[in-house]
Amino acid sequence: MTSETIPLRHAQLSIEEGIARFMHQRPATRNALSLELRADYADMLDRVESDPGIRALVLIGSGGSFCAGGDLKAMKERQAGPDPDARSAFAMRRRILDGHAWVERLRSLEMPVVAAVDGPAVGAGFSITLAADFILASSRAVFCMSFAKVGLVPDLGAFYFLPRAIGMPLAKELVFTARRVSAAEGKQLGFVHSIHAPQTLEAEAMQFAGRFTSGPREAMGMTKRLMNRSFETPYATLAELEAQAQAVASTTRFHDGAVSAFLRGEPAAFDWDRPQARDTAMPR
Repeated sequence: MTSETIPLRHAQLSIEEGIARFMHQRPATRNALSLELRADYADMLDRVESDPGIRALVLIGSGGSFCAGGDLKAMKERQAGPDPDARSAFAMRRRILDGHAWVERLRSLEMPVVAAVDGPAVGAGFSITLAADFILASSRAVFCMSFAKVGLVPDLGAFYFLPRAIGMPLAKELVFTARRVSAAEGKQLGFVHSIHAPQTLEAEAMQFAGRFTSGPREAMGMTKRLMNRSFETPYATLAELEAQAQAVASTTRFHDGAVSAFLRGEPAAFDWDRPQARDTAMPR
């Protein structure tokens, strides 16, 4: 299978063996979320969404940091600049809403998304990790809803993601106190999936994501969309959506091949308890 590396402005996208890897590349700022990095997310999603060969996405930072949150230095420079529109409340509102456009796409991406977090995931960086389906953390990872420290409110989906991940009382505590949460506590609270040594985190994340490449892309995509709506959708509506999704899933080549293999007594192509199953990926 071919590999490809696509340099962006403040990030890099690489694609290999059905896995897209998106790396923040602003180590000097602990990968603070610049306007360019935000645009990189949108461009990356354009590429990943349009490629049927991509089965999983890994988000990772460079230089021992995931993302230190918003770029406060750049924000201050815009406020001190000559353009009154750039420093207005309306401009800030536009930037936040523009961010939500790609965060919602990231959350809804019809494939597993893995955030590999080494070092700080702070403020909006923490929000981005919560938009992923799985958070794999290094032993030195630190999570912090730091907004109160600078007199701001949580953004990039934190109001939505955090209460759903850990419950409302704990979400309020982390937001109001702006305290640091270790990887071990994150796992105890339930939003961290697993903890790894810093030097092996990236390899572990890529291996974890790779185990999905033999899975049913269509079924996983529809499952993710329905799961994402489960807290807001009435039972009857969700049942109808489930019926529609199952009707579509039952027509896929993956389903047909999996049933035929079962009837022949052959191993399943996708079997999480047998990781080597990814070597015999079922056609879409």
